[in-house]
Amino acid sequence: MKLHQEKFGELNGQDVTAYTLVNDKGMKVTCLDYGCIITKIMVPDQQGSVENVVLGFNTLEDYEKHSPYFGAVVGRVAGRIQGAQFELNDKVYQLEKNDHGNHLHGGLKGFDKVIWKAEVQEGEDHVSLVFSYLSKDGENGYPGNLHMKVIYTLNNKNEFLLVYEGVADQPTLLNVTNHTYFNLSGNGKRDIQDHVLQLKSRQFLELTEDLLPTGKILTVEDTPFDFTAGRMIQDGVVSEHPQNILAGNGYDHPFLLQENELNKIVLSDQESGRVLKVETDQPCVVLYTGNQLEGDFSINGIPIRKYFGLCLETQGMPDSIHHQHFPSCIIDKGQVYKAHTKWKFR
Repeated sequence: MKLHQEKFGELNGQDVTAYTLVNDKGMKVTCLDYGCIITKIMVPDQQGSVENVVLGFNTLEDYEKHSPYFGAVVGRVAGRIQGAQFELNDKVYQLEKNDHGNHLHGGLKGFDKVIWKAEVQEGEDHVSLVFSYLSKDGENGYPGNLHMKVIYTLNNKNEFLLVYEGVADQPTLLNVTNHTYFNLSGNGKRDIQDHVLQLKSRQFLELTEDLLPTGKILTVEDTPFDFTAGRMIQDGVVSEHPQNILAGNGYDHPFLLQENELNKIVLSDQESGRVLKVETDQPCVVLYTGNQLEGDFSINGIPIRKYFGLCLETQGMPDSIHHQHFPSCIIDKGQVYKAHTKWKFR
């Protein structure tokens, strides 16, 4: 196991560092202390060609100007909060409005846009980065001083583990995820419409036009949302299902995950032969297929376009503070928040 680090850029006079974790099989993961951003995951295809399977930039300036949360940890609360406000213990908290009057991914300067303190931990068969950050009381409107840790670990099984831990000095909201965009074709050779996803989920959340949960839990049966036996992403792109059309011709939906099922999520690309297996202890995963990817920027010379990458955001249910029948994202004073996700490549 190896770890390399180098200066990636500078933000407000403070260095931003890129860390590259390398296992004994040659798999490499590069991430930044800015936003805990994962910039590269280098894995071989069936011919042995090692390529990057996530979307990312080569400069800090591009992340600041253009990034739609590429590879970043988002929070305090992932997803949207309706009306950018919530009530907790009889007090109304007003959050930043950064998405059509709603609050998205923690606000204008959420976890994705701050520099985290990094600590390296090395073992015989793994190497870890422990990122820590103090989100102060009132930051982006949230109550409580929140001490956060994000732990990334690469091992010799070609597994990458993501662990989130948080504790606050007063009741607050917390629901954290990673917003990596996967493209298993390698180095962006193709878009993700031909990727096949198998998802152990029999229910998904209905969304409003603002992409907020209505509160209704729908069955996947006999719809393009049924991934239980595996289906191509393109099925949702061409679908006439109202929920696919509403999301911009694709998916941007939370899927409820079945408990105690291994290999809950399997993403594969037949042409490259690459397979990603995702396991998590979280109650849902948001599948976002890049329906809104657009702009005047490129990734390694390739102009950005719709369906160029997809996200598998393992997390609690979005906007749960406004839906009592969803699992709560409230943590009490001193309560330790923990969430685990594992990505395994072959």
